[in-house]
Amino acid sequence: MEKLFTEHGQALVRFLSRIVRNTEDAEDIAQQAYLRLQKLSDEKELDNPRAYLYQIANNLAIDQLRRGKLHTEYVNQQIPAEGETVSDDHADQQSPERVLAARQQLQSIYEAMDSLPVKCRQAFLLHRSRGLSYTEIAREMDISVSSVEKYILQALKACRRRVDSP
Repeated sequence: MEKLFTEHGQALVRFLSRIVRNTEDAEDIAQQAYLRLQKLSDEKELDNPRAYLYQIANNLAIDQLRRGKLHTEYVNQQIPAEGETVSDDHADQQSPERVLAARQQLQSIYEAMDSLPVKCRQAFLLHRSRGLSYTEIAREMDISVSSVEKYILQALKACRRRVDSP
């Protein structure tokens, strides 16, 4: 396994970087691929460990891209398009009931933020308040882009649960 790592480690990261377009994520995926290959090689003798390694890495990269696409679609569904309003009845938008409901929702979001783990809250706030991209957040927090995606999705789900709960 060590020989495989020293001979193909950098090439595998370059291969994965072309797929996921991010070196940090490629390194994370390569590490996961080596761990999975090690578990697999403990169970049985592999004819071509390099081919297995690249196939595992390729599958992990594709899985990550799918998760990223699902995350983006989920986020886009949660945010109304610019200029889009929930209701066309402008009188209803300024009613005392609507103002109270908005304040209650905002309080629920504050409570959701307070209940989040620190890194999750930090990633979410960097994205929403400072407008940083996932890559910029990953660099600032010294974590992978996939971790940023997970943290932001976790924060969005927590906010949605709080707002939707009676």
